[in-house]
Amino acid sequence: MPKSSLDKIDLEILKSLQEDGRLTNVELAGKVALSPSPCLRRVKNLEDSGVINGYQASVNRKTVGLGMTVFVEMRVGKQSRAQIMSIIDRVTSQPEVVSCHLVSGQSDILAEIVVPTLEAYDVFLSDFLMTLDGVEDVRSNFAIRTLKANGPLPLQHLEAIVESD
Repeated sequence: MPKSSLDKIDLEILKSLQEDGRLTNVELAGKVALSPSPCLRRVKNLEDSGVINGYQASVNRKTVGLGMTVFVEMRVGKQSRAQIMSIIDRVTSQPEVVSCHLVSGQSDILAEIVVPTLEAYDVFLSDFLMTLDGVEDVRSNFAIRTLKANGPLPLQHLEAIVESD
């Protein structure tokens, strides 16, 4: 396992911000037992180094009318890098696509699509997904109920690295 440049305080900062991204710097500093200035420097370093990508609100999908989540598996016919990257670029540019992954197995691409209704998904499937050049097969898996989404990242593996330093 690679040596981490993070220390215990950095990990506590990450855990605290994943739990509540709206913490003020003073509140965060209190949680990690630092004074505000060093805490702010650490957060800035985590942002500058790319450990923290950004901040966003977690919006309840149902309350904003996005009651349908569909996991779409796509198989690409001609598996050239250029073909797959072209498809990925097109898919990830769609606002309905909230996550997209290159995967191994029977499919090549797995995308999470969020739409208001089955009818809206039908339009997205027919007018967009089925028109993608190079996509040989599209399989739709409908979420019956979301049990956990957008959870915090597990950072336990980093704790072991930090402890050994």
